[in-house]
Amino acid sequence: MNPHCDDESAARFASFAGQLGSVIGHADRVRPLCDYCTGLILPGERKSVEPMAARTDPGRLSAQHQSLLHFVSQSEWLDEPVLGKVRELVLPVIESHGPIEAWIIDDTSFPKKGRHSVGVQRQYCGQLGKEENCQVAVSLSLANHYASLPVAWRLYLPKDWAGDKARRKKTGVPKEVRFQTKLEIALDQLRWACEAGLPRGVVLMDPAYGNDARLRMGITELGLAYVAGIQSNILVWPPGTEPRRQGILPNNTGRRDEPDLVSVKKLALALPKRAWRKIRWREGSADWLSSRFARVRVLARNNYLLPEQLAPEWLLIEWPEGESEPTKYWLSTLPEDIHFERLVDLAKLRWRIERDYQELKQEVGLGHFEVRGWRGFHHHATLCIAAYGFLISERETIPPSGPHPAALFQVPALPDHYRPRGSPLAA
Repeated sequence: MNPHCDDESAARFASFAGQLGSVIGHADRVRPLCDYCTGLILPGERKSVEPMAARTDPGRLSAQHQSLLHFVSQSEWLDEPVLGKVRELVLPVIESHGPIEAWIIDDTSFPKKGRHSVGVQRQYCGQLGKEENCQVAVSLSLANHYASLPVAWRLYLPKDWAGDKARRKKTGVPKEVRFQTKLEIALDQLRWACEAGLPRGVVLMDPAYGNDARLRMGITELGLAYVAGIQSNILVWPPGTEPRRQGILPNNTGRRDEPDLVSVKKLALALPKRAWRKIRWREGSADWLSSRFARVRVLARNNYLLPEQLAPEWLLIEWPEGESEPTKYWLSTLPEDIHFERLVDLAKLRWRIERDYQELKQEVGLGHFEVRGWRGFHHHATLCIAAYGFLISERETIPPSGPHPAALFQVPALPDHYRPRGSPLAA
């Protein structure tokens, strides 16, 4: 099915793509699915439709371009069955190296010019580190120390977009999609994963999510434990103290009525020297990664729970040597008897989502899609996740000194007359 890779990889890829094709509906969609995923895996600086068409079928470039474009932006296949089949094929490979340990929630952004692509708005763009025109998608990944795989993916639709009937119609936003915050989308994804019976793990999140008490409450209500990054100004009752005002919800008077409340930063700075331990958590490219940590049991202030409903949880603090103050804080509902090293290990496992986004963008072109509609945005992401899943399943076939994963497929010769759009040679 794919002549541009060695025979064994070709057979495995054909089997993988064929099984995805079994849930995509019409048989005439199988070929473009295979070609699109091949284009995502092939080496190349750009993984938008036109250059992928040139790499996958250079002899009939125009027809291939139209076929792939229709398949990803217009064809009415459903994302959920394809993502489900990817999970079915890839999770056993990941779990062969150990059980799923974490569910990681996060979002990633895609800078965009103009205002017509679905969901584009001036908002914080993590890729650029500032507010800029971009799209933002929320994802849930399942992870262990071997690998991680995105299992849910949803575009965040800003409130202005959600209420704009004309733009919704033009970009094909489904009628059932309403405005939801990123945190609400994340909680829906967690709820869905529980209902789907996916192998459970500890929920990991950065302070953009972990700071929100309602999200942490929602995770607990689902029966899941979490290790949630938080900011240094979060208020807690330190060990040996408890709320004084029972029976009423906290109010804006804060520490005036609860003098024992302190910020996690203030608590950390007051800890004795003996509270800090140097702990290493995983092997890096040159040496083991390690830092100084402390942990204490606290009650975290929550505006949505009565004081007597609060339960103790871990406050984990990182203060690297050479830094003037602590740099990171986490709240965790993991058991009181969890080993210190294990608590740190799980907190640090969130690096997997950073690797996901990096490889999805750099290796398989997650951010290269150029069509403006809702369906195309999600179809492209689904196919990128499928291609990424195949590369995960191929990882063990590549020796440490072997080629880069994308080099499993060799680039065919392009037609002499081919000039990509935007190239100076096309002028």
